[in-house]
Amino acid sequence: MTSIEASTQTEDSGPGGYAAARLLLLHEKERSGPPRRGALARLTDDWLAGLFAAAAPPRGTALVAVGGYGRAELSPRSDLDLLLLHDGSADKAAVAALADRIWYPVWDLGLALDHSVRTPAEARTTAGEDLKVQLGLLDARHVAGDAALVAALRTTVLADWRNQAPRRLPELDELCRERADRMGELQFLLEPDLKEARGGLRDAQVLRAVAASWLADAPREGLDAARRRLLDARDALHLATGRATDRLALQEQDAVAQELGLLDADTLLREVYEAARIISYATDVTWREVNRVLKARSARPRLRALLGGRMGGGRAGGVKPPVERTPLTEGVVEMDGEVVLALTAKPDRDPVLPLRAAAAAAQSGLPISLHAVRRLAAAAKPLPVPWPAEAREELVTLLGAGESTVPVWEALEAEGIITRLLPDWERVRCRPQRNPVHTWTVDRHLVETAVRAASLTRRVGRPDLLLVAALLHDIGKGWPGDHSVAGETIARDLAARIGFDRTDTGIIATAVRHHLLLVETATRRDLDDPATVQSVAEAVGTLGTLELLHALTEADALATGPAAWSSWRASLVADLVKRVAGVLAGEHLPDPEAAAPSAEQERLAIEALRTGEPVLTLRTEPVGAQPEEPEPVGVELLIALPDRPGVLPAVAGVLALHRLTVRAAELRAVDLPTAIGAGSGAGGVLVLDWRVAAEYGSLPEAARLRADLVRALEGSLDIPARLAEREAAYPRRRGLTAPPPRVTVAAADSRLATVIEVRAQDAPGLLHRIGRALEGAAVRVRSAHVSTLGANAVDTLYVTRPDGSLLPDEEAIDLARTLEEALR
Repeated sequence: MTSIEASTQTEDSGPGGYAAARLLLLHEKERSGPPRRGALARLTDDWLAGLFAAAAPPRGTALVAVGGYGRAELSPRSDLDLLLLHDGSADKAAVAALADRIWYPVWDLGLALDHSVRTPAEARTTAGEDLKVQLGLLDARHVAGDAALVAALRTTVLADWRNQAPRRLPELDELCRERADRMGELQFLLEPDLKEARGGLRDAQVLRAVAASWLADAPREGLDAARRRLLDARDALHLATGRATDRLALQEQDAVAQELGLLDADTLLREVYEAARIISYATDVTWREVNRVLKARSARPRLRALLGGRMGGGRAGGVKPPVERTPLTEGVVEMDGEVVLALTAKPDRDPVLPLRAAAAAAQSGLPISLHAVRRLAAAAKPLPVPWPAEAREELVTLLGAGESTVPVWEALEAEGIITRLLPDWERVRCRPQRNPVHTWTVDRHLVETAVRAASLTRRVGRPDLLLVAALLHDIGKGWPGDHSVAGETIARDLAARIGFDRTDTGIIATAVRHHLLLVETATRRDLDDPATVQSVAEAVGTLGTLELLHALTEADALATGPAAWSSWRASLVADLVKRVAGVLAGEHLPDPEAAAPSAEQERLAIEALRTGEPVLTLRTEPVGAQPEEPEPVGVELLIALPDRPGVLPAVAGVLALHRLTVRAAELRAVDLPTAIGAGSGAGGVLVLDWRVAAEYGSLPEAARLRADLVRALEGSLDIPARLAEREAAYPRRRGLTAPPPRVTVAAADSRLATVIEVRAQDAPGLLHRIGRALEGAAVRVRSAHVSTLGANAVDTLYVTRPDGSLLPDEEAIDLARTLEEALR
């Protein structure tokens, strides 16, 4: 007994003594984790037992801790789950007075309390009606009063649970699935709920309940340690925030990491993810076993009827249900809905067996049994380096199975087989991705990309290279510097290890190095600029590699998350690929300076020149969208008006006010005498070709856009003020500060314009603010290309001097600094 615990026994049992001792315990740095939780539970037991005794309890009453308190797992801000149990012999008023003497001191301390007053029969009835109550009673623990009464309740509840397991476990399984759908998977969330998310503390409790049913048991290796890790994280979260919360919010992660003595928030998340992954895997295995046992039990009466009642049980003899073993591949069979090793399999003599079994399981859409994976992990010898052709083919088969690859891969990873096959995998395992656009951790994202790539293999000449490049494209994350550069070196080593020849290894390494090239170029560069297309062609090298990169780009984006891919991005990438393919095939790129305006641009330019006013047209048909795609690529907005200062910020501001997202903008000065052969009296007209999409709802009417544009150019519409009102109402995360904007001169070999790249927090009117700053710097904007991922915007601007010449290096750098200051 510690001095803190002893002190509470010598002091008054009132809240003051307990509160002081509790405070001392929670700030005792030498003791944390299970010892502190146990000490806090004992301290609370002593205090509540004192309250119970001081209230002169009637005979046949007891105070019972249930739930987390019953398991003695009290975190600093945990609820107290208490049951006042009585045998029904005492006067109801006396029992109610006893409850008040206990509940009110708890409330006076500000502690959360979940309480009930029941007889054993009432507790048993309630448990039979409410599954959550029954789970809580499985952890019932005597605190004070009649211990025999509590022991009898525990025995009865546990017997009921075991008897009712065939009916209640499917109900519990369904509750867990619903909670997982609602709360997400802890191992992939940037702000996980340590208790309710899948793989969290609630699931660890469920595994204990399933084990108590005697119907199935969870894999125990690592499970207790994983549960302790999550409890430790919750303790630190309570201490860091001073609140009873289970959500590990971004703004609290550094403080929680410090409380746990960890390096940083990423280290914290990796530990939490690792624990959640162990619990999730144990959950999958356990529920699979539960369903297998329940299915077997339901089949026995039918089988007994077929056999005329001759079916007996194990020791009593009789006929046992036949067990079918269906061969899948050498050394691997399917049995009872799982992939297991054949009786003749010899993993110690067959190093390819782990990959062969995994590929067979994924191709069959079956789980690989826990026993089989553990036997492979324990007995299989390492593969020779480079791998034999069979091993390489089995890996490709595993990756090409699609969705069924994921659970098989997770089973191999849980037992350490993946890191044994691919040692560099350890760097990305459970590694968080701070960009909220990403749905998965780095390692799961790589597997998901391979899954997506499996559906695109018909588009490429070498499906094997696509699948392996998909698996390795982000393998450089976790190393210093550009992950694509680091990944190229790692991928080259791993591809050679897997057994690819020098040529194929070079293609995989190139794909990893340039896996972002197509999407970043297509969304951030001017595709009409010959230098853009030429630079991509030089990086890619061959049509085969271009084909591979196109499929990898799509698979990568689809596996990233919903915000990373759209019809718009797909159309831009396809356009770029078509142009690059032409260059690689020997075709010449057209000169954009020599291109004539379209007929629609000419018509609008003539009208603008004739009226001296802006004219516009809004094509509401999706440009390039496929009929089955719900999201339009965007609509084309053409605006023509006499050339004058302030056009870009005015148009961008009006579009922002009407909640139109700009995806691309091209500004072109049209010389009407050249364009249409008009007389010398004609003048210059500015034609703006925009691609826009509505943030939500329908597109505004063209007439309203034109009216507001006229007002903006006249100065009667105060765009900055209106946008400031919107920005003030723009939702922001409390406690979070966006990183400052960054403006750079891009290293693009364009002979048409100087390329400026703006990276900033996305906000209403961002392009308007950029336009105002450019107007103040007296530069001409040739085109703008907008790319937004989540809260981050990357806007690329092609700018020139007013005479159309490129900016000298010093002027370009000064312009970048000016823009950066304006955006701050």
